[in-house]
Formats: sequence, structure tokens, C-alpha cells
Amino acid sequence: QVQLVESGGGLVQAGGSLRLSCTTSRIMFSTVAMGWYRQAPGKQRELVATITNGGMTNYADSVKGRFTISRDNAKNTVHLQMTSLKPEDTAVYYCNAHHSSTWTDYWGQGTQVTVSS
Repeated sequence: QVQLVESGGGLVQAGGSLRLSCTTSRIMFSTVAMGWYRQAPGKQRELVATITNGGMTNYADSVKGRFTISRDNAKNTVHLQMTSLKPEDTAVYYCNAHHSSTWTDYWGQGTQVTVSS
């Protein structure tokens, strides 16, 4: 069974930084695109950032210039470095693995990020 386990969430003041990590297992990590999504209370889940297996990245406009997604294929891990955090970044952040050939998505359990003003 594929597993995605997020870590690194927490409480931080506005302007601070956090680094999220997602470690995967039982998945051919080098063949999947990885992404981070978030869901704030009362809102729909939204894309934050994605990275293809070739390393191409894509970001939501709201996080461009502040967040950086990266992957370590040797460790089956994807990271999200978040800087200049704002209260509106508060949400549960979910790790996603997308296998394009089968159009299959896998999700982690989520990690809470809370940014205080």
C-alpha cells in the first residue's frame, strides 16, 4: 500500500519560515509528479506547488517567490520550503503523488500549518 507521510507543520509567526517534508513508500517515486495542496477551514483544497519527475515546478500565484518545492529521488521525499509566511497561509497541507500513466493520485494525511499575525 502506497504511503505518504507529511511532517514539519506547526505554529509560526507571520514572516517566519517552515519546511514541510513528505516521505513516500511503496511507490516508484522517480516516476511520479509530486505536489503540495492545502485546505483552509471552509475552503476547497487548492494547489500550492507541484514538481514533475523531471524537476519542473509550478506554483500558485499566491506563493510564488515565497515557497520552494524540491524533491530528493534518492530518499523518496519531497519538500516545501515556506518563507515570509502570512496568516492566509494557514491551512492543512497535503502531499500528493500523481502517476500520469494511470492517472492515479495518492494523498498524505495532512499536516497543520498555522501562521499567527
